[in-house]
Order: sequence, then structure tokens, then C-alpha cells
Amino acid sequence: MATYELLKEEGRAKRGVFHTVHGDIQTPVFMNVGTVAAIKGAVSTQDLKDVKCQVELSNTYHLHVRTGDKLIKEVGGLHKFMVWDRPILTDSGGFQVFSLSGLRKIKEEGVYFNSHIDGRKIFMGPEESMQIQSNLGSTIAMAFDECPSSVAERKYVEDSVARTTRWLERCKKEMARLNSLEDTVNKEQLLFGINQGAIFDDIRIDHAKRISEMDLDGYAVGGLAVGESHEDMYHILDVTVPHLPKNKPTYLMGVGTPANILEGVERGIDFFDCVYPTRNGRHGHLYTNHGKINLFNQKFEKDMRPIEEGCQCPACKHYSRAYIRHLLKAKEMLGMRLCVLHNLYFYNTMMEEIRDALDAGRFHEYKTEKLYGMSQGTK
Repeated sequence: MATYELLKEEGRAKRGVFHTVHGDIQTPVFMNVGTVAAIKGAVSTQDLKDVKCQVELSNTYHLHVRTGDKLIKEVGGLHKFMVWDRPILTDSGGFQVFSLSGLRKIKEEGVYFNSHIDGRKIFMGPEESMQIQSNLGSTIAMAFDECPSSVAERKYVEDSVARTTRWLERCKKEMARLNSLEDTVNKEQLLFGINQGAIFDDIRIDHAKRISEMDLDGYAVGGLAVGESHEDMYHILDVTVPHLPKNKPTYLMGVGTPANILEGVERGIDFFDCVYPTRNGRHGHLYTNHGKINLFNQKFEKDMRPIEEGCQCPACKHYSRAYIRHLLKAKEMLGMRLCVLHNLYFYNTMMEEIRDALDAGRFHEYKTEKLYGMSQGTK
């Protein structure tokens, strides 16, 4: 059974290790997003090891509608299918309930969708989400929830959160059943519950207390980074995280920028994920210790320096800004690939630095230095 070991604390920041059936996860950790079992940008699972990825994240809804979870189960599960022997987290499909709002209808039993690919009708409820994630055999499954908009009215949010709690009870029951079956891909699959409540402090706190009583394997704060301000997000973390169990991993879903991650760690978050490093990389926007650079900028056309001096990523070790800019301008896939690899390496290395700073008891100092450096701008 998985265990979360809290190694050290600095203020509310936590340094831990999460022991799972697919290996240990050193926390705080940034999970690299591979929605359809691949990181966008022609990045292989071997590449992921080269850029220090600990956990890969895939999407339940997308794998269900394209290729299909039943086929993936038949070939031995997602780890075997994509050739990845480290932990995988699958999100439940709940975020698609939010993001595909024009294509869905929410009821007590679950959500009726139209597929964004071919328009066919799909139903997904808590049991279906657990069954799909069990077929995939991920290390960590996320509970099926609704993510209410940050601007939703209070009454809507109250009703939505109450339903998400009922759905969580159904997820827990179904997960226990699936893990007991003979032909289950991963009988030690873990379940994380998700805290919702938009930007209403009292709803967030009450929900955190309710789900903490369920003794799940971990807890996520969901429904942030969907339109509210950074200040609102930090405030919600300030009021909510203290009501989630300290002896379990805490996951801030879909967040964020390097600054967001530093602020999240300071507020007790262990797990992060975001498409920023990959999406920005594909558009030539690169993260460095001196802030972001846009390689499409003409000033880089003769710049023979690496993206960042001293960076040990596969792009910086061999190629120049000028060459990678040329590839991007020529729409060569290699340009996109090198940029994505650099950004993932930057994020994963930053998480390593955060863990080292927590080990040394100097996280606050590190955070101040890192934020100052990134605000200075690159030359």
C-alpha cells in the first residue's frame, strides 16, 4: 500500500516522499502532462527520463474517446502501452465537464457528453470514470468531480460541491470493488479526492473537512487557475490547505507558472501539473532563470548561445538560440521538440532545487532569489 512520508517542514511547505507501486515520488513534484499518453511536441517516454520527469499525467476522457481504455487494458495497461515504468496519474474527466461546457448535461448520475471528436453521445459518472482509470491501470486515479466556474453563483456552487461529495463516495466504493477483481491491471491503484468551492472560503473549508474524513490516498485542490486572479488562488490555498490532512499528498490541479509553483509550495502543496511548459515551448516561449524569452524575436537570429548558459537539457547542451529559432521559423518539428524538452527540464530542475532548499532549511531564501532572478529579464 502506498505511504506518504513527511520528511521535513519549513513553515507550511512540505518535503516528502510518496511510496507507490510504481516507485517513489520525491515531493514537491511537477507532473509532466501527456494528455493522450504522449507529451505534445514529439517527446518520448525515454526523453522524459532524460529531462528528470518523475510522474506522467494522462487524461481519462481523451483516452476513452480515442483508442479506448478497453483496448489499453487488453494490451496490459497504460504503463506497458506507452513504455513507462514510473508513476502515472490519470485525471478523471471532471475538467472536461468544465471545459466542454457547450457539449454536456450534468445530472445526479453523472454527465452526458457529446464527443468532441465525432459528436457521439457519451455518459460518464463516478463509476464509469473509475472503470476507465482502472482499465488504464494508472498509479493514481482522480475522483470524478464537477469544476464550477470561479464566477458561478453561490447556490450553484453549493449544489455542485454537495454532488461532488456524493460522487466521491461512489468513486471510493467503486475503486475498492475494482481493486479486488482478479483481472484488474493495478490492484493497488490509489484514489485522490478533489476539493471544490470556487472562491467561497466557507464552502472550500467545509468541503475540505468533509473529504478529509474519507481517509483517501491523497487530496487535490481543484477549480483554480480557471479565471480567478492569482491573489484569489493564493487566498483559497491559504484558507483551504490547513483543513486537508498534512500526512497525505496535496495536489494543486492545473497550476501553473514557476511563480505559482513557488507560492503553492510555500502554502503546503506537494503535487503540481500544467500544460504551460509544453504549450509555451511549442510556440517558442522558453523559461529561464532570468525570465521567459520568445525565440521568434529577431534579436536571436544570430545568437549562437544556448537557450540558457549552464543548462544541461538536451537542447542547451548542443544547439544555439539562432538554430532553434531557424527551426521554429521553418516549422520543423525538431524546433518544437527542443523547446518542449528545455521547458520540461527547467520545471523538473526547479522542483529538484525546491526539494534541495527544503532539505537545507532555506526554501524561503531560495524562493526570494528565484523570483528576483526571473523578474530581471534575459539578455
